[in-house]
Amino acid sequence: MKRLMIEQPSRLAVSRRQLLQTAAGLAGASMLPAGLMPRAFAEDRPAVGTFPAGASGSSVFIGITVPRTGTYALQGEDELKGYELAVEHINSGNDLIKQISPKTTKGVLGKEVKFGVADSAAKPNEAVQAEQRFITENKAILMTGSTSSAVAVALNKLAQREKVLYVTGISGSNDTTGKDCVRYGFRQCFYGQTAAAAIGPIIVKTFGKNKKAAYLTPDYTYGHTVTKSMTDYLATAGWTTATDQVAPLGAPDYSSYLLNIANSGADVLLNVNWGHDAVLSTQQAKQFGIFDKMKLVVPYQTPFLAREAGGDLMSGVYAATDFWWTLEDKYPLAKMFVAAFEKKYGYKPEWGANNAYMQFALWAEAVEHAGSFFPPDVIKSYEEGRKVQSTVGEVYFRKEDHQLVRPVIIVKGKAPKDMKNKEDYYDVVEIVPGEGLMQKPDAFGCSLGAYT
Repeated sequence: MKRLMIEQPSRLAVSRRQLLQTAAGLAGASMLPAGLMPRAFAEDRPAVGTFPAGASGSSVFIGITVPRTGTYALQGEDELKGYELAVEHINSGNDLIKQISPKTTKGVLGKEVKFGVADSAAKPNEAVQAEQRFITENKAILMTGSTSSAVAVALNKLAQREKVLYVTGISGSNDTTGKDCVRYGFRQCFYGQTAAAAIGPIIVKTFGKNKKAAYLTPDYTYGHTVTKSMTDYLATAGWTTATDQVAPLGAPDYSSYLLNIANSGADVLLNVNWGHDAVLSTQQAKQFGIFDKMKLVVPYQTPFLAREAGGDLMSGVYAATDFWWTLEDKYPLAKMFVAAFEKKYGYKPEWGANNAYMQFALWAEAVEHAGSFFPPDVIKSYEEGRKVQSTVGEVYFRKEDHQLVRPVIIVKGKAPKDMKNKEDYYDVVEIVPGEGLMQKPDAFGCSLGAYT
C-alpha cells in the first residue's frame, strides 16, 4: 500500500541553493487552487475530531454499532453483513464499488479500511458508549450503525459533539434529517415522509377515499413520525383515524392494542411496527381475526417480515421499502450487488444489507472526491450534490439536510403458490422517484450546525 513519504535530508547536507529551491516550491504550492495542491499540503489541516491521528497510518477505522440482541437483532445482523461486504469490496477495489466510487482503487485514498463491531441492542446509551470507545481507543474516522431511529438520533448528537462523521444505518424517523439533523450526519435510506408520499397514492387508489384507518405505532421517534406522515397524507383523501394504538418497543403481547383495533371499525390497519415487533403483532392480529374485517398495509417495511410472519400473511399486502432483490432485472448495479451478497452469505439480500452497503460505498466516494479525510472537506464533498450511481439508479445528497434523494420501492406480497422460489416474496409494483417525495429542506426543522 502506497503512502506519501517526504524524506528530509540531513541539516548539514542542505545547501543554500536547496533551501532557495524549497522555499520557491512552497511559495508556488501556496499559489495553487486547493484542488490542485499536492497531497502533502492538502492534508495540512487543523485537528478536528479524530483527524489527523485517525488517518495518519496505512489504515482507517470505522466503528459499527448494530443490534445483535433484542427485538431488532435479525435486522441488525443483516445490516452488518452489508457493511462487511462493502469493506471487503472497498479494500479489494471490487468492480461494484468502482461503479459507485470511480476513484477507489484499493482502500479509501489508498488506506485499508478496518472496523470494529458492538452490540447496541437498539439502545441509544449502549450505542453511544460503544462509539465513544471506538473514537477514544481506535481513533475512528467514521461511525455507523443504528436500526432504531432513537439510536440514530443519539449518534447524530455524538457525531456533532465529537466532530466525527456518522452515516446512519437504518432509520425511518423524519427527525433524523429533520429537527435532529447535524452537519456530521448523513442518511441514505428512505424515511416516514417519503414512505407516506410514495405508498399513499397506491393506498387511496386501491382502497378508495374517505376510509378509516387504524394504526399500530411503536412508541418512539420512528413510530410517531411515520404515523404522522401517513395520517397527514391520507387526510388529503378524506381518510380519518379510527384509532392509533401506541405500544412500547419490544412488547411481548399486543392483545390489548389489537382488541381496540378490532373494535375500531377501521377499514385498513397500518402496522408501523418494525423488526420482531412487526412479526409478532402481525401474527397476533391474524389470531384476533382482524384481517377478516380489515386490510393490512405496511408503510415502512421490515426486512424478513414475509419470511418470519409467513408468506400467506403478506399475500396482497402493499409495503414501502428501500430495495428488493428483483430490482436486479432493472438496475445493473443491483444485479452485481445481489450476486456478490448471495455468493458470500447464501441468501438474497434484503434492504437492510443493501442500505448498509450503499452507506459505505457513498462515503468512500465522498472521501475520494474530497481527496482527504479532513471532516469538513468530506462533508462539503457530500454537500456538492453530485449525481452518483447506486443500486437503485442515480442518487445524490441534499446539502440542506444531508438526506439522500433516492427512489422508494413499493412492493406487493405474493401468495405462496405464486412464488417462483423460496425468496420470491414480493412483486415490485412501482419505483417512485425520490425528488417529488421529499418535504422542503426546512419543513422538519433541520439546522445542521457548524463544520468545526
